[in-house]
Amino acid sequence: MKLLQLDSSVLGTHSASRQLTAEVVAEWCKTHPQTQVDYLDLAVDAPSHFSADAIGIKTGAQAEPTEAQRFENAVSERLVSQFLASDVIVVGAPFYNFSIPSQMKAWIDRLAQAGRTFKYTDKGPIGLAGGKTVIVVSSRGGVYSTSEAGTAMEHQESYLKVIFGFFGITDVRFVRAEGLAMGDAAKSAALMSARADIAAAVGHAANQDQARIAA
Repeated sequence: MKLLQLDSSVLGTHSASRQLTAEVVAEWCKTHPQTQVDYLDLAVDAPSHFSADAIGIKTGAQAEPTEAQRFENAVSERLVSQFLASDVIVVGAPFYNFSIPSQMKAWIDRLAQAGRTFKYTDKGPIGLAGGKTVIVVSSRGGVYSTSEAGTAMEHQESYLKVIFGFFGITDVRFVRAEGLAMGDAAKSAALMSARADIAAAVGHAANQDQARIAA
């Protein structure tokens, strides 16, 4: 089994999402000791934003790709190949300005490739990357999950569920820590809640594995 751990927070050692992704991976490896872990830090190794050069080779707009097009295509291929080779993806997704970090959006733009992660048909798009488990570690300074106004402002978890679903992934689990900027007591409660989510997410996977073995 291959697991991709992905962090995107710019806060380094002060990041709650980084702390929690590490805990998710540690718990996963306890129950799946043969797991091979790959790591991607988008805060220090992010692809450039999507551009005409990034899609140039895909469109075949010109017979001979430019050097810039070859370079950007190689970046996209490295990232989508890493993603497709992974059975489990642990995504550290902090809440920046009501959405995800731009570095993560740039990564997703490189994954969204027709013929690799989805395809168009006469009945609409079909995801090609099914069969994976995605665990999203969602960290937020405020609380957005408990009110209609809050959920209307949230374009982080909702977006990630949609885009991974578009890729054909139906097993998307969330580890949520919110209210992190609302005082020490709220932060402690948020981390405690997130750790309960970790136990549930990893425990659910272990139960599924045992059921498959029994079958």
